[in-house]
Amino acid sequence: MFNIREELQKLPAKPGVYIMKDDKDNVIYVGKAKILKNRVRSYFNKTQKSPKVSAMVSHIKSFEYIIVDNEVESLVLESNLIKSYAPKYNILLRDDKQYPYIKLTNEPFPRLIKSRELKKDGGSYFGPFPNVLAVNNVLTFWEDEYRLRTTKRYLDRVYKPCLNFYIDKCDAPCMGNMSEEDYMKKLVEPIDFLKGKNELTVERVRDKMLFYAENMEYEKAAAMKSLIEDLNSLKEDQKITKPLGDSIDYVAYAKSEDIFLVEVFFKRDGKTIGRDSFVLSNDDEDEHEMMEEFIKQYYLGISNPPSELVLEVEPTNLESLQKAIRQKGILNTTINVPKRGEKRDTIMMVKKNALEDLAKHRARILQKTKTNVIALTELAQIIGTGEYPERIESFDISHIQGTDAVGGMVVFSDGNHNRNDYRRFKIKEADTRNDLECMKEVLTRRYKRMLDGSKGFSKAPNLILMDGGKTQVGIAIKVLEDLGIDIPVMGMVKDDSHTTNKLLYNNEFYALKESRELFTFISNVQNEVHRFAISYHKSLRGKTMIKSRLDGIKGIGPKRKEALMKEYGSIEKIKQASIDDLVKVPGMTRKSAESVKEELKKYEID
Repeated sequence: MFNIREELQKLPAKPGVYIMKDDKDNVIYVGKAKILKNRVRSYFNKTQKSPKVSAMVSHIKSFEYIIVDNEVESLVLESNLIKSYAPKYNILLRDDKQYPYIKLTNEPFPRLIKSRELKKDGGSYFGPFPNVLAVNNVLTFWEDEYRLRTTKRYLDRVYKPCLNFYIDKCDAPCMGNMSEEDYMKKLVEPIDFLKGKNELTVERVRDKMLFYAENMEYEKAAAMKSLIEDLNSLKEDQKITKPLGDSIDYVAYAKSEDIFLVEVFFKRDGKTIGRDSFVLSNDDEDEHEMMEEFIKQYYLGISNPPSELVLEVEPTNLESLQKAIRQKGILNTTINVPKRGEKRDTIMMVKKNALEDLAKHRARILQKTKTNVIALTELAQIIGTGEYPERIESFDISHIQGTDAVGGMVVFSDGNHNRNDYRRFKIKEADTRNDLECMKEVLTRRYKRMLDGSKGFSKAPNLILMDGGKTQVGIAIKVLEDLGIDIPVMGMVKDDSHTTNKLLYNNEFYALKESRELFTFISNVQNEVHRFAISYHKSLRGKTMIKSRLDGIKGIGPKRKEALMKEYGSIEKIKQASIDDLVKVPGMTRKSAESVKEELKKYEID
């Protein structure tokens, strides 16, 4: 039994990070301290605290701490733990991304790749580019058009070719089929484009578009038209970026009673190349503390912070923040808060954009909240509870002819996705070809764990939405009755065109066409649970497709499977290899090679 009073006396007078937990051992808050003893004890003294802190303290049942050498280390560790646990009472950044570069690698037969990291590795970096989709599409075009290599092999010797050679997408320089000089000729046009000499590339793609259009190949013409738009998008931002280039981020904020929004403008070599806005939760701190939280969670989370941060207000712990950011990146980042001059003018322009984005964000929230309230109120009227269901759970099964069968559970809290509570289930006991048996297993496992108080499963829903009609609803009701649980169950019923058009509850149907808000909400739930279950199934199926035919072969364990796949790249090539060839693979014996050949004879590979 954790005794808080006793543990408080054991706290050291050293810098570190503390982790607060509730009665279910969930992490609810992570903080840093110059002196752990003083900081952690302050939560439990009788001084007046803010409502947020008082609420948090009332839920603390235990705590842990990690001692570090200095305040900078504690700041970095705190940031990482907040990202890992997403504690309820911490200020949380709801967005986390950075723009990619196109990198020309520094190696024999170099590759063109997308990179979100800027390293001192001898490579040439172009960008960053705000339009990520355009980067992906242009790189794919260049790889196909010039048959560029994409594998990570360092070509200091001759290799066996990869799959791209066999499907005629690469000339396999790894085999020694061409000189590096000839290969580099392929890269002349892409590199010229990235350096700003871009007219030839765009003109060539335009000629292709016209050719396809004249020959009535309209889909190919449309693809070329889209590619021209992507190329033009990259033209706006292209520049070669050196690790020590000029890079400034301008950061301003706007806040209301319940929202703190941060606006960032990204300037590279004196040119604004993009902007982004971020919303922080639990925003009852002042703007200086909120700015510190944003800097910690965003700039300590990206690979290469800019050379300068220009802020509207000074964050708390500025000096420690600056040291931590400098340790993170390769640039000697400085943090400035200008009071006058051109940079102050730019900050005020960013501030105007922040205020505008805040107004838009509030409008979206209000509209979404209004829609959710109407939908949940109508659900409450159908159920007859008088109060709308705050927590809704929905389930779906996904498989292909019984293989890799899985179940997915999604959760909506107050009408919004609650992704932290989503759960995935591998079907273990049920006949995987029988959806109803699979659903019965998933529901039984989920609600047994609720009764057991298992971590992550203890919360009870106010409503269960089943994808289907009387049969699916009946399965759920039977499972709940067997467990002695009383939770309303509703079915989402589709019409002949596979569109959900009514709800089933207590053997009565309720049409959705009369309520746009309820129809939108139910469609959202159904699409989300279907997407979640399918995504889990695909992830398992992808792994199984690679290794399933090697599973269960006598004498073939994980290391030999990995060695075989590394050498041959596919099951088909393993099947085509002779026993003598298989024996040459590291770790293989003649006996194990014979087992592989014997087993793979049973499969007909297309």
